[in-house]
Amino acid sequence: MQKTSRLLVILVASIILGFAFNLFLLPHEVLTGGVTGLAMVFGLLTPINTGYWIFILNIPILVLGWMKLGKEFIGNSVFSVIVTSISMIYIPIIQVTDDALLSSVFGGVIAGAAIGIIIRFYSSTGGFDVVSLVLIKKWDVPLGGLIFALNSIVVVISGFFFAWDLALYTMLSIYITGLVIDRVHTRHIKLSLMVVSSKGEELKKELLNNLVRGITVIEGQGAYSGESKKVLYTVITRYELAIIRPILKEIDPNAFVSVSESMEVMGNFRRD
Repeated sequence: MQKTSRLLVILVASIILGFAFNLFLLPHEVLTGGVTGLAMVFGLLTPINTGYWIFILNIPILVLGWMKLGKEFIGNSVFSVIVTSISMIYIPIIQVTDDALLSSVFGGVIAGAAIGIIIRFYSSTGGFDVVSLVLIKKWDVPLGGLIFALNSIVVVISGFFFAWDLALYTMLSIYITGLVIDRVHTRHIKLSLMVVSSKGEELKKELLNNLVRGITVIEGQGAYSGESKKVLYTVITRYELAIIRPILKEIDPNAFVSVSESMEVMGNFRRD
């Protein structure tokens, strides 16, 4: 039932995302960020609908994610991409307002809210979210810089192919979308992860293989059962939580897991 509810929320949010693109951004040739923004460029420059381009451009990315990341997360992402693509194919491109500035703002807000909900329910809109997860699985790369670089490419393309005032509207839309996503589901906060498990050694080995974080291991004992347990403690990013969930589920689904926000992290955050 929980999985069905999650997919239902992702379905609705993905359809809303299609409305944001087709009713606010695309009518004014205003783009959004990342791979979806590139798909919009192709959709505006060719007779092929943007919905098809979103699906086509995400195929290699989602295949890479399927091989490197959790199957449930990528399965949810595939579902979101398909629903968004179909929505954009069937929702007519209509101008809600003649004002490009208003469309950029409201389109950015609606898209940001929809994407934030999709991420919150253990999914993504494909594109650079999946690429980021693959990269951060092995390296503590500066994701902010990579996302900025990709979005900058979209803005420059918008300026060259359409108009520079539209490129500025695109920049505004991307900025607002990012702000709203962070309000709905903050991507860059740090999380404290504590796992109490009777399979501590196996978990430790697997986590060290998949993360660039150090792990503190504490010997523990169940107060009621008297059973010896390992307590694993580390600090991660929210991106890495998508990597850790399937590992915990596979090795010890009965482990006690506590995840909480960390207000501040000092010292060496990554394993060198």
